This record gives sequence, structure tokens and C-alpha cells, in this order.
Amino acid sequence: MTAPAKRYTAEAFDAFVAQPENEEKLFEFIGGEIVEVPSNPYSSEIAAEISFFIKLYLRESGMEGHVTGEQGGYQVGEERYAPDVAYLSKAVQPQLARTGYNPNPPQLAVEVVSPTDSERNLMIKMGNYLAVGTVVWIVYSAEQEVHVYVPGQAVTVLT
Repeated sequence: MTAPAKRYTAEAFDAFVAQPENEEKLFEFIGGEIVEVPSNPYSSEIAAEISFFIKLYLRESGMEGHVTGEQGGYQVGEERYAPDVAYLSKAVQPQLARTGYNPNPPQLAVEVVSPTDSERNLMIKMGNYLAVGTVVWIVYSAEQEVHVYVPGQAVTVLT
């Protein structure tokens, strides 16, 4: 039997990630737990492709917005997430935060599922994203599927 994970507050998480020894690491705050995000080159490559096409779409459509990668963390309610790709309109927030986690949640969050991702944490994140109005794409590369979640609508599965 394993001991339950220690629960933290958002303030304790912010203090933890601000410590010098954590400066070069990436963490998320999910369900009251601190989760280190490991490196995954394969998932990162998929995320980079998605990011490229979102940027291309924005340019061609004349829309203005910020597109970030996994280093672009966001506050989502009391939690802190680092989606693989995210979009936030400049109309919502003209400039992104220079340090820490962006105070506004993204309008689109893309999570590329990797072998180290916990299904539990993924579902917590998805529920919290939807609760603040964020559209969520969950990319299952092994299955070659993208599950699209829009607040208030049924999931759409793209293959």
C-alpha cells in the first residue's frame, strides 16, 4: 500500500517552483499535487507541428493571439498547467506574463498524451480547463486520434 500524495495549496506550489533548484524544471499543479513534467522528444515534436499549424491559421485568418509550448504555463482556477500547445487571444490578454504561470487560462489547450501521463491527471486537467471555458484537444498519437472537448458539447473524435 502506498502513502497518499501530499496535498499543497497554490501558494505553496508557487513558492516551490520559485526555488533556485527548480528553476530549470517544469512542474504542474494538478489536484493539489506537484507533478514534475518529464522531457519527451516524440510528444514535443507532435506539439511543435500542431503549434506551427495554429500559427499558420492565425496568420492566414488575420486573428491575433499568443501560441505557447509546454514552457508556457497557465493558471487554471487554483491549478497550474503547462499544456503542450496553448492559444490565448490578444483581445483577452495583449501581453503574456514574462515569468511564472500566466494569470489567464488559455482559450485552447492541446495535450499530447505520452507514456508518462497519468489518465487521472489528464482527466482532472480536462475538467478544470472545461470549467473555465477552455477548448481542449487531447492527442493520442499511438491511436492517431484527437479528442476535441468544447465546453457544453459532446466530445468529437477525429481520426
